[in-house]
Amino acid sequence: MPSWQGKSKGTTFGYSIFVAVIKKFGVRPAYALLAIVAFYYFLFSFKTSKIIYGFYRERLHYGRFSSLLKLYRNYYRLGQTLIDKIAIMSGAAVNFTFNFDGEENLRQISALQKGGLLLSAHIGNWEIAGYLLKRLNTRINIVMFDGEHQKIKEYLKSVTGETTAKIIVIKNDLSHIFEINEALKNNELVCMHADRFVEGNKTVEANFLGSPAKFPLGPFLLAAKFKVPVAFVFALKETTFHYHFFSTEAKDYSMHEKDESVAQMLKGFAKAMEEKVKTYPEQWFNYYDFWKQ
Repeated sequence: MPSWQGKSKGTTFGYSIFVAVIKKFGVRPAYALLAIVAFYYFLFSFKTSKIIYGFYRERLHYGRFSSLLKLYRNYYRLGQTLIDKIAIMSGAAVNFTFNFDGEENLRQISALQKGGLLLSAHIGNWEIAGYLLKRLNTRINIVMFDGEHQKIKEYLKSVTGETTAKIIVIKNDLSHIFEINEALKNNELVCMHADRFVEGNKTVEANFLGSPAKFPLGPFLLAAKFKVPVAFVFALKETTFHYHFFSTEAKDYSMHEKDESVAQMLKGFAKAMEEKVKTYPEQWFNYYDFWKQ
């Protein structure tokens, strides 16, 4: 099964074109340009198209035409999340609105003075979710692979500025574990994806959309080890300029043994993912073979 490589597509030149359009003409013209770019990926990105088309056909059981239409819209939605990120974080004059379901759950985690782990997935706009969490008035740490091309990272930073969250980069020497531990000791929130793994990572299986799928063991093992409250969070685009943020109730799995704690967390996470994928199928941005072969 091919694993995710921790990198996204695109070039600095491509990003710069969209940034220029956003600044000079606004978000809607950028969306119009995106329609052409998305069609290019729809036609020529064979590897990812095969995977996401199979997801619509085999997992959600859409017809052939509907699956092709969803495939194009998937690329288009992915591009919109990038445009929205640039527009919001750079302070462009765009009137985005947001709903917050479950914000009280995250405030309850902060009130416990134990730190907390927020698990999310490549559904919707995770970077927008991290940006919105600043309203909690607590330190936010985002754990991520350092797979983005360096030139693209530097260029986007020059456009959007420094993020308000602290980035904890996953490293081979496992030093990120100590950073996570320190953040939790300081009653901070730690956010990370729990739906992708890279080659060599340990995995654990759970039923997802009717078949066994592999999830990275690390995020669930961390929560079990540090015995902190856990919530699942997502940010989904609902209309052109409106996002909906969701957080489940925070749960404490510390009363279970490690293996049982991991199993319970994974079951709850897979269920939460499944609900969001079925509701927002065009915003499932997992372009690799997710299910066990």
